[in-house]
Parts: sequence; structure tokens; C-alpha cells
Amino acid sequence: SLRGSWRLRSGNGSVSLRAEVPGCVHTALLRRGLIQDPYYRFNDVMYRWISLDNWTYSRTFKAPFDLRKWQKVNLVFEGVDTVAQILLNNVTLGRTDNMFNRYSFDVTSVMQEVNVVEVRFSSAVWYAAEQSRRHQAHSIPPACPPPVQKGECHVNFIRKEQCSFSWDWGPSFPTQGIWKDVRIEAYNHYHLIYFSITPFFVKSAQQWYLEVESIFDVVSSKPIAGLVTVNIPKLQTQQMFSVKLQPGEGSIVLLVNINKSAAVEAWWPNGHGKQTGYNMTTTFMMEAGCQIEKFSKVYFRTVELVQEPIPGSPGLSFYFRINGLPIFIKGSNWIPADSFQDRVTYDTLRLLLKSAADANMNALRVWGGGVYEQDEFYDICDEMGIMIWQDFMFACALYPTNHDYLESVRAEVSHQVRRLKSHPSIILWSSNNENEAAIASNWFSIPYPDIGLYVKDYVTLYVENIREIVLSEDKSRPFVASSPSNGLESVKEGWVSRDPYDTHYGDTHFYNYNSDCWNWTLYPKTRFASEYGFQSWPSFSTIEKVSSPEDWSYTSNFSLHRQHHEGGNIQMLQEIGRHFKLPQSPDPVKHFKDMIYLTQVMQAQCIKTETEFYRFSQSEIINGEGHTMGALYWQLNDIWQAPSWASLEYGGKWKLLHYFAQNFFAPLLPVAYEDRGMLHIYGVSDLHEDHKLTLRVYVHAWSSLEPVCSLAKEGVTVTAQSAVPIYKESISDLLGRCSNCTRKSCVITFCLMGEDGLRSPRNHYFLSSLKDAVGLQKTQLSASVSQQDDVYIFVLQTTAIAPFVTLDVGSIKGRFSDNGFLMTEKKKMVVFYPWEPTSVEELESSLILTSLLDVV
Repeated sequence: SLRGSWRLRSGNGSVSLRAEVPGCVHTALLRRGLIQDPYYRFNDVMYRWISLDNWTYSRTFKAPFDLRKWQKVNLVFEGVDTVAQILLNNVTLGRTDNMFNRYSFDVTSVMQEVNVVEVRFSSAVWYAAEQSRRHQAHSIPPACPPPVQKGECHVNFIRKEQCSFSWDWGPSFPTQGIWKDVRIEAYNHYHLIYFSITPFFVKSAQQWYLEVESIFDVVSSKPIAGLVTVNIPKLQTQQMFSVKLQPGEGSIVLLVNINKSAAVEAWWPNGHGKQTGYNMTTTFMMEAGCQIEKFSKVYFRTVELVQEPIPGSPGLSFYFRINGLPIFIKGSNWIPADSFQDRVTYDTLRLLLKSAADANMNALRVWGGGVYEQDEFYDICDEMGIMIWQDFMFACALYPTNHDYLESVRAEVSHQVRRLKSHPSIILWSSNNENEAAIASNWFSIPYPDIGLYVKDYVTLYVENIREIVLSEDKSRPFVASSPSNGLESVKEGWVSRDPYDTHYGDTHFYNYNSDCWNWTLYPKTRFASEYGFQSWPSFSTIEKVSSPEDWSYTSNFSLHRQHHEGGNIQMLQEIGRHFKLPQSPDPVKHFKDMIYLTQVMQAQCIKTETEFYRFSQSEIINGEGHTMGALYWQLNDIWQAPSWASLEYGGKWKLLHYFAQNFFAPLLPVAYEDRGMLHIYGVSDLHEDHKLTLRVYVHAWSSLEPVCSLAKEGVTVTAQSAVPIYKESISDLLGRCSNCTRKSCVITFCLMGEDGLRSPRNHYFLSSLKDAVGLQKTQLSASVSQQDDVYIFVLQTTAIAPFVTLDVGSIKGRFSDNGFLMTEKKKMVVFYPWEPTSVEELESSLILTSLLDVV
């Protein structure tokens, strides 16, 4: 391994330091104290110089073995970011220009006893600009990001994390560095490069088999014969194969039949069953006498993307069947967890993914403007049952299709598919993010006569290259060319459909910041909602770490600088103003904290409304629309501390939205909406069995902790894996039965309860804007904290009904069992799960309790 300490120097040699590999220039400078935290205040702009310089990594190492004993020696880089010349002992081995590729250089004749390896980087920013300048054919828009993003230009000309040149939620840090493993490998005869296992189920024979693929580099000059044994003890399956490896790079594919008398447990998504995996050993015994033993975990699951006609509706369905069962996809979109990938540790990934699973998510979309995630990311998803919609790394842009560029992309795609296809969590490959829509809606104002050129480029890149490779490498899971897309209809229309946002086909992305987000009729009754969202600010404790006191106002230069979405801060104010009173506190810091709180309340309530609409639309068709089978809001996580669409702040702290998600993605949930004065309540269930339940509805006056009236509807059948209407009444009749209630003076809450302790979260429905609520009183909220084993119990007490009660313990890491709730009882117990050691005293002194009327 060549991990560890290297030398790093700037272009003119004026800066020289020790640097860790894997790593990048920014984190190396930060570790040596040569720069401040790059995320502090305005440093993203102050530190542009780092990305504009050319840096060199170098190190000396001794050969770890006797060179004469090995037929072939390689220098292997799992990831180089991005444009570099690689030298060993002053001999140029080659160049790299794709962050997502694996590079292996034959150094058999160059290696010595003592060696100097050098990686001479060129600035990604200058390289991208140069590639754009040299591009002879038609222009490839967009040239630059919008000014509000403070980013760099021509990112579509470099195979690098696209958002590293800036995005509407992230800074511009075009990194340079050796971002993954680097090592020397030496071998005789043959060497295993890729190894993958793909399960298939043969319906007619009711039997599982595995396709085990091994890709080798064979250095012997003649074929090598041998035996391969595959053993899965738990499934009483052992098979032996005679194989012959031809010289050069070759692959062998073995079909392993699973013993029919063994009971195979399938891998299921989170909330639908277990994530059973089996230990498998593959042993290669070749005549050359060199044995390889490969230990893997193998999972059994099937996935189909079902696109077929729906009775009573034009268009086609768009949903996933896992192991033959239609699954409603609940989750979010994943972006890189840090601008500096070497800071994304196993623990970072585990914390974020566990938070997704804890919020009842079963899926994430790995978005196409970031990176193909680390192996550990997919391992954790396999283990937690989180399905992955995997984009290839192309987003919101058009891309060149010249020979060199396509060659590089082809290598990238085969490498990534080979690396990742054994993961049961990955259920779909998708070529890009929003690029079909970019052409169809003409985002870049291309003159009409030229559109054909760009459609041709699109088909060349995503269909004739990416799709061809994916289909030849992996026949076990579906592929779509873009998101949003009309699926099979887009294919029929030549891969770029007239309207990729058509609700009767495929998936849609939907954003609307100018209308009332509490109004469900705004939202598309789509087959699959793969992106939708609203912004909010992260909590004060998160912002405080990267700002100074003069920044703590909603209109400070800092607050404007962090907002990378045009007009974003004003849009949040407008959305809040529809339903809440805006803060008026004369104290600027109090005013800022109140604003932060309200943006989080607003975001949570907006996305709750939209997600509940998608969930209750799953079983019905209205005016030809419906059968919604997926809700992935934008976005799960944050790349830095800034206003964004995320539900998890940078560092992992849960925003109110994430607490709401835990409820609106609950496996059993009653959902209310109003249509023409009628209150409708649906029972939404992801459970695998029908249940007879009781629906309890409570009407509270804002001024009283005792319900004004309540009703119980018993024997309500909530059907397995569907959304069914369970209650309907005109709101005026309902209020009429509850003495003196008006829309402004009362609020409705409701829940589903069954035998054997089965119950849904308690949901709420507001009959008016909270700024118009009558009878709401300022409450005395108090909490007592006690420790129980390794968790902490907060007992809350209130003297009046309190909307959006929020517990915040500052920067103490952990999460609550519930937060941001409507408190309608005198007492409520909330559990705090710490992520690091803390104490009752620490929690008590950090606790801030806020409810809506604390905003002044």
C-alpha cells in the first residue's frame, strides 16, 4: 500500500508540506494549519487560489519484495482527482483525466529497489476551460454556473464531481488529490481484477442461480487451466468448475445453481423484511500453483421496473417490484457528504444512512452531479435495506461526445458497473440527472434548427455508449436514460420526449416556490416523484461554527453569500408569510434564530403536505392520473453549513423535516386533506397484511388542552400496501358537532389504532393558517431530563396547546425520538439518543425549548 504520508508542493515550490493519501490539497493545507476551515465564512471564495494552482504529490518507497521474482508489477490508483501526469523514477507512466476511473500502470521495467513516485496535477479549472476552448464542434452549454453560485466554468468538460465547481446548495472547491487507494501489486501467472456475483430467479424452475464473474489479467504466455470451487455452506451449495484462462485480460462466467432443497431467504428493503446475506467462498486452484480465495456476501433478490398500461388511465405505470412484490419507494436524494471526500469516513456514512433508515426510508437516489459512492456506502445500504437509484455522473448540462471523451466515459462506466453490480441495494441504473429535460425544455436557449445536433449527442453518449455497456455488463436490473423521463415513452420518442414531466409516464421532478405549499392541488399526481422540495436554514448551532457574530442576521452578507439559489432567502420568507407571522424581535440574534426556526417549520410542513399527497395517491386514478409509487424528496444530506433543501444538516443533525419524515413515511399512517369543504382521511399502509383498525379523530380548541370532542370509528379496514379512503365528512358538520368550533379556533388530530399495540403516528390537519389562529396562548414549556441506560428521557410539560414544539441541545450530537410536534397533552415523553457521550447536566444546560408563540 502507498497510503500514508506523501510530500505535496505548489506549482512554483513556494508551499511544501506533508500530506496524507488518500486526501486532497485543501485538507492537507488545513491539517498543517496553513489555511483556516475552508467552510468558515467567505473562505470558499478566499481560497480559490488553491484550485487554480498545479500541485504535485510525491513520495519515495522501497520495493517491498524481490523484483526478479515477479512477472508483472503494477502501480494502481483507485481514484485520481483529476488531471495528472504520473511518473515513476522520472519515467512518465501515463496521464489521468477522469476522477471516476481506476488507473493501473505496468511498472515491471521501471521499478527499482528504491523508487520515487510523482503525481503532477494540473488545475481542474484551467483544464476544463482549455478543453472547452479546444472543442471544435458546436458549443456545449452551460458555459458557467449562475453568478449566485460563485462557481467555476465548463465543469461539463471534465470527468470530475460536477458539483465541485459549485451548485445551488454547495460551494466551489475543485479539489486536487489522490482521493482513493493507491498501491503496488505484483503477480505471476494471473491476477483477479474484478469479481462480481449477480443472482437470478428462474420462475419456471422455481430456482435461484448465481452468475459469478471474474475478470483476470493473465500474464502467462499460454492458457492456464484449473478448478474453481464455489461454496455457500448455509444453502448446502457447492459446485466445482473446470476453467481455462486465456492470455491477456479475460473473464470467466460461472453459473452456480442454488440447491433446490435449501430455503433461500430473500433480501428485502427496509420495512419489508430481513436483509439476509449468505457467506460464500470462491476458490481458484490453477495449475500454475497459485491459489486465490475470495470471501463474499451474496444476497438474493429480484427487481423489475414495471411500465404497463393502467385501466382508466392513458400512459404507463412506473413502479418497482422487489421479489415479485410492488414496493412504494420512500426516501430522498443523496449528494456528496463533504466537498472533501477524504473527510467522508465510514462513520459519517453510517450516521447519515442510519438516519435515513430510522426515518422509515427504504430508498435513496445517488444523484448524478456528485460521485459514485465508496464501497462502504453500498455495503451499509445492503445491510440496512436501503434501495439505491444509481445515477451516472452527469447532471444539468450537455456534454461533449468527441472520441477521447467517450473513451474515458466508457472506461468509467464499465469500471463502476463491475465494481458495484453485486450490491442488492442498487435497483436501477440511470444515465443522468435532468439532461433529457434540459434538451426538451430548451434550458440553454439553443436555436431551434440546432436542437437535432444535441439530441444526436445525447443519444450517442447515454444510449449508444452508457446504455450499451450497462446492458452488456449487467442484465440483472433495469436501466433508464434520464431522470425525469417518460421511461418507455421517451424511448419511443427517440430518447428525448416532448415533455419529460408528463405525469402519465415515468418519474417527475417538481419545484414551485411561488404558491401555497399547503395546497395539495398544486402537486403533480405523478406515477413517481423522484425530486421535490423546499429550502430551510440549518440550526444556529450548525451555522455558528462557520460564522462570526456580525453574520447572525437573515440579511447579513454571510447569509446572502451562503444562499446559492437565486432569491432563495426571499422565497422562504414568502412561504413562511403565507401561514405564520414573521419575527419582529428588535434583538438581531433572536430575530435570526426565530427565522431559522420558522424556515424549518415551513419546510417540514410543506414537504409533509406534498409527500402525504403522493402516498395517498398510490391506489387511485383521478382524471387519468395517479398510481403514484415513489416519493424521493430533495435532498437528504448537506455538503456544508448553508441554507438548502436537506433534511439532515452538515454533521448529521436532524432538521425538523427529518423528524416529520419519520412520521410521513411511517408504515401505517392516516392522511387528511380537504376538497371542496369535505375532510377526507385515507389509511395508508406499507404493511403486508390487511388490518382492522380504529380511527380516532380529536378536535381541539387552540385554547384548551382537553379535546372539545372526539370520535372513534371502529372496524376500519386498511388494506395491505395501499391507500384507502376511511373517513369523509364536511368540515362544517364536523365543527358544528363540536361546540363553538370555527376553522380559526380549532385544530384536528387523528391516529389509527389496532389490537396488539399496532398504531400509527398521530397526525394533524390545520383548518386555517396559524397566523389567523384564534385562542392560541403563549405557553410555559418545561422539561426534566433523566438518564436511562444509554439514552436520556425528556419529560415535557405545557400549560397550553403548543404548535411545533422543538427541542434543541445545540451541538451535542444525537437525535430525539420526536420533534417539531403539535403538543396537545399536558405531558409528553421524548427520548434522546446520543451519538457521543454526554450527561444529564450537559443536556439540561444546552436545552432550548421553542414553540410557535416563542417567535416574536
